[in-house]
Amino acid sequence: MEKYRFIDLFAGCGGLCDGFEQTGLFEHVASVEWEKAPRDTLVKRLRDKWGYADAEYRAVRFDIQRTGELFKGWADDPVYGSSIGLDNIISKSGHIDLIIGGPPCQAYSVAGRIRDEHGMQNDYRNYLFECYLKAVDRYRPKVFVFENVEGILSARPNGIAIIEKIRHAFSDHGYELISDLRGKAVIDLSHFGIPQRRTRVILVGLRKQTFGRACQAALADFYDNILQAYRSPTVATVRKAIGDLDALYPTPKDCRIGGKMFSHKPESSGISNHTPRYHNRRDIGIFGDLAGDIESGRNRYAGIIELQKLYTERTGKTSNVHKYYVLRWAQPSNTIPAHLYKDGLRHIHPDPKQARSITVREAARLQAFDDDFEFIGSMGDQYKMIGNAVPPLFAKILAEAIYDFIRDLQVSGRRKACRRK
Repeated sequence: MEKYRFIDLFAGCGGLCDGFEQTGLFEHVASVEWEKAPRDTLVKRLRDKWGYADAEYRAVRFDIQRTGELFKGWADDPVYGSSIGLDNIISKSGHIDLIIGGPPCQAYSVAGRIRDEHGMQNDYRNYLFECYLKAVDRYRPKVFVFENVEGILSARPNGIAIIEKIRHAFSDHGYELISDLRGKAVIDLSHFGIPQRRTRVILVGLRKQTFGRACQAALADFYDNILQAYRSPTVATVRKAIGDLDALYPTPKDCRIGGKMFSHKPESSGISNHTPRYHNRRDIGIFGDLAGDIESGRNRYAGIIELQKLYTERTGKTSNVHKYYVLRWAQPSNTIPAHLYKDGLRHIHPDPKQARSITVREAARLQAFDDDFEFIGSMGDQYKMIGNAVPPLFAKILAEAIYDFIRDLQVSGRRKACRRK
């Protein structure tokens, strides 16, 4: 069976890459990631799980904005060391069939724009898609997959719709996107077995020179038929995702183990990254009360106003937004964001006896990572990379759909060529 070769840009810890590897239908050639902890995590996964002995060589740590050096190689950089560059890495594997990835979403996300006093108007990340475009233009894959948040469809830095800039830029370089992006490219991942409410824009680009005038019809078929054939018949829930993990109860008082302070008992099951955050006694009490309120059916804190009042009563502070959210056992989780590394108040475990926020492993399960996926770095690094990732289970589904898509296009192209003869 023919495997398609791919490179992964803005790779993070490799959630998207991992899904493509799980299919056995694709060959990883290279990844690019600039942050150390996600890149180290990706190297470990490529080496230990997928058998790439040269994972250090394939997983390139570098600033993608320095595209000339990224392509040609660089030496003795004080942060990024040395590399022969993507051109040389790719030349040893042959051509590239597919480029996957997605620039950081913070500049496009609605929440990010609300938090920033300038609405992310001046954030350089608005234009990191141009680095992705340069790689597509250089390596000319048959197809590319560009993933981002739904906010990319409404972001308007300097008053110009960023999605139209993206569409025109790729078109000028020979690639076509579906015309009805909002109607077809906005994907609810909970429809595909992910135990989380997570909506993402999946841009699939087709090389016009290869596939000709039929691009729009082919892209519509991908979104309407090929991808939809992989929808899950059932909704995955929080209970299904994390209900079997060891319970982590509050300790009678804070304790120090190995130099770290704990408010809950540490992990004991041997599953990695299932260690609770430290919580002060005030927050433990709030978490227990909120989860208990839902479990009992009283629902005293069901509304935003009640949650704001509770926050003020317990902390002495005020907030224009409610700070707390308890996961529901019988529903998908709320979205797991990168911001989880700073704040766990919106991801409270549903068991009132545990009275805590979710662990790294629980966040990973809700993001559909396998338990053998180990995360490297501080606890904050781990939460952040998980929140930034594409859930590997959805990535696997997407990869299988992309494989079907490319194969169908190639078969159709061969049929047309035979008819012309």
